[in-house]
Amino acid sequence: MRIAIVGGGTAGLAAAYELETARAAGAAVRYMLFEERPRLGGSLASEIVSGAVLERGPDSFLTEKPAAAELCRELGLGSELIPSNDAARKTYIVVRNCLVELPDGLMFLVPTKLIPTALTPLFGIRTKTRMALELLHPPRSAGQDEPVAALVQRHFGKEAVDRLADPLLSGIYGGDATQLSAQTVLPRLVEMERQYGSLTRGMLAAHRKMRAAAKRAREQGSEPPQQAEIACRGPRQGARERTDDRAVTARAIFTALRGGMQQLVDAIVMRLDPASVRTTTPIRAIAKTGIGWNVETGGGRQEFDALILAAPAWAAGALLAPVDAALAADLSGIPYSSSITVNLMYDEARIGALPEGFGFLVPAAEGRSMLACTFAHRKFLGRTPPGKAVFRAFLGGMRGKALLAESDDTLVATVRREMSEILGAKTFSVTIEPEHAQVSRWPRAMAQYAVGHKERMQRVRDRVAALPGLRLAGNAYGGIGVPDCIRLGRQAARELVASAATTPASAV
Repeated sequence: MRIAIVGGGTAGLAAAYELETARAAGAAVRYMLFEERPRLGGSLASEIVSGAVLERGPDSFLTEKPAAAELCRELGLGSELIPSNDAARKTYIVVRNCLVELPDGLMFLVPTKLIPTALTPLFGIRTKTRMALELLHPPRSAGQDEPVAALVQRHFGKEAVDRLADPLLSGIYGGDATQLSAQTVLPRLVEMERQYGSLTRGMLAAHRKMRAAAKRAREQGSEPPQQAEIACRGPRQGARERTDDRAVTARAIFTALRGGMQQLVDAIVMRLDPASVRTTTPIRAIAKTGIGWNVETGGGRQEFDALILAAPAWAAGALLAPVDAALAADLSGIPYSSSITVNLMYDEARIGALPEGFGFLVPAAEGRSMLACTFAHRKFLGRTPPGKAVFRAFLGGMRGKALLAESDDTLVATVRREMSEILGAKTFSVTIEPEHAQVSRWPRAMAQYAVGHKERMQRVRDRVAALPGLRLAGNAYGGIGVPDCIRLGRQAARELVASAATTPASAV
């Protein structure tokens, strides 16, 4: 069986690695990976400058999702996995140019501790009163999908949307809480509302169940369920470091690679057959044939038995338009946001004392260009030389598309000015030049799970099932993170390898 992979980002590379592994083990499969850009890896891109790891795209992945760490270990990178420095983890929200720490007991969007919620300056008295009365919410029967903002506002009020839901979701999805699907993005909260009415009561009940499960696991001498550990951890609790790489990262929220996420890309590429990889090769067209798929590039047409589309959904939709107009329309209708990452490196001696923690989130209501800023030298220890500070600022999102057209100098100046205004001139003077500045643009890179996404995905699955040999993989389908893309890419490849066992030898 000959398999084409269109797209050399995280999902496409994971699919190629899986196929190469199967081929080396004797499976009757061959593959060809096509990528229109000159490099592989998509937004996974790192650079080491003066000994500091600068991440152009994602800097890590969620520890609780195992696919990324498992692949790293298969590639011999287990010893390179490092945990986030959760002992120093604090996150702030910018409110009128002041940094306000997220209150203790906050489980994503749901406050579960009365005193910290009552004392936080993040919310006004009306919002705090509403949060207290939220415990009285009656169960609500499942209805149509709605925006996350509608769900949060119904329970906690608009201020909670503006100062909590919007910046948190913008930091994760680069999206807008008024557009993102509650059923897809926050399915647990939707179910809690149906079962308990009050999200606070639902979260406390889940907390108790997970604590009980963790206690049983400890009594039985096994590790507590990872999801329970993450959900139960407060904003200041840290990771317990132990000797082997699995244990060291087991209790951290995030896991990274010591030398940057580029290590993962390089390790996969080293495993692939160079003759099976085509970079700088855009796909002009695809066509369904009676026995498989034609893929057309500038070099002509090639025939394949199966096809993995690991390109963004909008690109996959354009290619599939002549094959299935309804499928193409659904894929093309998935919105995408763009993002910009600005890395700034400074001599710590030239800046003032920073607030504790990992960084801050900026609500849209603040009217700033920045969405968030991470103190990268604190988040992962050992990736920045002593005496250096690295800041990762994020811009763009659904509301900041126009920023992509700005020059690098303008974007760097914008970040420096806004950081000085937020942190204070004594801490971060706009007059102090960074030792290094790096700007990375990622246009239309992050799929947005808009209202109705769940139903859209069901239609997509039904249409794909009617096209033998076609698989889709990427951040539009089953999760936006690095582990999700790896899982979906490998899953697509495994399904096709399994089908190869029934493919006639003449087709291989």
